[in-house]
Amino acid sequence: MSLFLVLLAGAAAVYLLGRSRVPPGIQVAVLTAPPVAAVMWLLDEVFGRRAVAVAVGAVFLVVLVALNGLLEHPRLPLWVKLAVFGTVPGAALAWLLVVTADDTLKDPGEDPCSLHHGGTGVSEVFPPRAYCRFPDGRTLDLAPVTQAVFWVCLVVSLGLLATGLVRAVRDPRAVARRFRWTRRG
Repeated sequence: MSLFLVLLAGAAAVYLLGRSRVPPGIQVAVLTAPPVAAVMWLLDEVFGRRAVAVAVGAVFLVVLVALNGLLEHPRLPLWVKLAVFGTVPGAALAWLLVVTADDTLKDPGEDPCSLHHGGTGVSEVFPPRAYCRFPDGRTLDLAPVTQAVFWVCLVVSLGLLATGLVRAVRDPRAVARRFRWTRRG
């Protein structure tokens, strides 16, 4: 049933994105809201962190305004504006790869630290880091390149979204126009 609902939501998103009369601000919201809603659901229902889920929703609203401000910016080339659609998921994927690099969910003795290096796997959520800790106190990073990719994507994303947020604060009417329904025809 969940797969059916996901497919139905995806079809609705594609339909709305394909409609020329749907305002671009609504199209951006439809494109970006499903993964955020999934994270919020996981935080609330699975992990029991309702306050964190509400905070994620509030941050999403600020990011949505910043994203529409960025897309409305008159002097930025299109490729710069669209780069945020690659760097944000890139940062999220790199973060996920880093925090799961030690595979602590596997059976004891089957994770990469104990199998290949003889240590204990440790992962930190933020800043993302996965490493092996050895009995003598030494550590070995498991995903240093992925950590670098995370930081590059995060910095680029935050820079672009900050530019969009400045644009939204300076010209809120331009951003509001992105959400206005207009009659054509």
